[in-house]
Amino acid sequence: MTSLWIDRAVPVVDEPLPGEDEHLDALVVGAGLTGLTTALLLARAGQRVACVEARRVGAVTTGRTTGKVSLLQGTHLSRIRRHQSEEVAAAYVDANREGMEWLLRFCDDHGVPYQRRTAVTYAADDGELSSVEQEHRAADSLGLPVVWRDRLDVPFPHVAATTLADQAQLDAMDVLGALAAQLREHGGTLHQGHRVRSVSKGGRPTVRLEDGRELTADRLVLATGTPILDRGLHFARLEPQRSYVLALEGAEPMDGMYLSAGSDARSVRDAPGGALVVGGAGHVVGRTDSHLAHLDALRSWTAEHYPGTSETHHWSAQDYSSPDGVPYVGPVTRGSERIHVATGYEKWGMTNAVVAARTISADILGEAPSWAQVLAGRSTTPSNAGEIARINLGVGAALAAGAARTVRERLPGSSGPAPARSCGVVGICTHLGGLLKWNDAEETWDCPLHGSRFAADGEVLEGPATRPLVRRSEE
Repeated sequence: MTSLWIDRAVPVVDEPLPGEDEHLDALVVGAGLTGLTTALLLARAGQRVACVEARRVGAVTTGRTTGKVSLLQGTHLSRIRRHQSEEVAAAYVDANREGMEWLLRFCDDHGVPYQRRTAVTYAADDGELSSVEQEHRAADSLGLPVVWRDRLDVPFPHVAATTLADQAQLDAMDVLGALAAQLREHGGTLHQGHRVRSVSKGGRPTVRLEDGRELTADRLVLATGTPILDRGLHFARLEPQRSYVLALEGAEPMDGMYLSAGSDARSVRDAPGGALVVGGAGHVVGRTDSHLAHLDALRSWTAEHYPGTSETHHWSAQDYSSPDGVPYVGPVTRGSERIHVATGYEKWGMTNAVVAARTISADILGEAPSWAQVLAGRSTTPSNAGEIARINLGVGAALAAGAARTVRERLPGSSGPAPARSCGVVGICTHLGGLLKWNDAEETWDCPLHGSRFAADGEVLEGPATRPLVRRSEE
């Protein structure tokens, strides 16, 4: 399942790791948009920075995004307003505006192409209409010049929409390539294929890589989707979401980027060269009986409404939602100011990744923007607490379902799940022991508790797990 963007990206070259006794001002873990932007901002300020990546640049979320750069983010603003104050919602918009402006200015300065488009949040049917109306009112009250439209020039069903002109779309891998080049130009280094297994707990942060080597820095930035460090218990306050994307050829250019307001959302945009990019059919990671069924549902919808197109790529992506819709960005815990994390973008990483990089670099260098202070100082409201409870009730239900499945598989005459036997691994997550679900669309092991994912041979694909699955020969 290779994304359109990764398939056509120019490979980024590697450099030798810094020596274990070499001084680093900052070490960034993760070479997606958050990690590379943070590393570049610090390197521009004269810091000695290294960025390490477990696989390849953009291998996880950034290389699998739909690439929308927008301040109108589905129904996200009304969601934030339900859980937070007007001040926090306004700060979120200000932060994302700065993130968008920085990113597009960077693209202009370094020859990265992008296309201006109108962002559209639409109601696919009458049941979604009130959600779109709420989003329109929220965006308008927060100063965004949204325009209500009763009809759209699109082939799929809709009843109304709120729209925001002059937003943008791009190929995120183009951005990452330019960021990597600029990082090197400013003295930073980039190292791919080095997975972090653990992080020290005292003094200057030290990471241990899977080959046993260690790197130490004055500051550590974990830009890894969900933090690969249990301090702060971020995994217990995040809900990991998996969604699916198709790229198709034979489409006509369009002037909008579309996203429906329902829980089973549909995202539609074009791409240069006559491509159509359709996303959606999401679910909580590991909590579905068939991943292929979700992918097939997206294919059926696309075939119905864009019958003249043919599929060239399909892939899936993972994102994390926070209880109030605002990302967690800052020190991993109070008293751990040397270790920084960024997570919970909820599918809006093209702006929020830059916001996180700006926030973390300002924490390290000084002079944090006013919006960062408001977002960092937000309180846990009763509705937030309710969302945290809901997330953890879901984890508890997944634990119970896993225990019941284990009992069934151990009944006389049963020898366990066929994929586990054929792959030769123990289907137990190495993070907190969740019983893994086989992902029939991607042939991976997915954890229904906190979203860790493993290749068929047991190697880690996404955290919070950092250790591979136990092989049956090691039991």
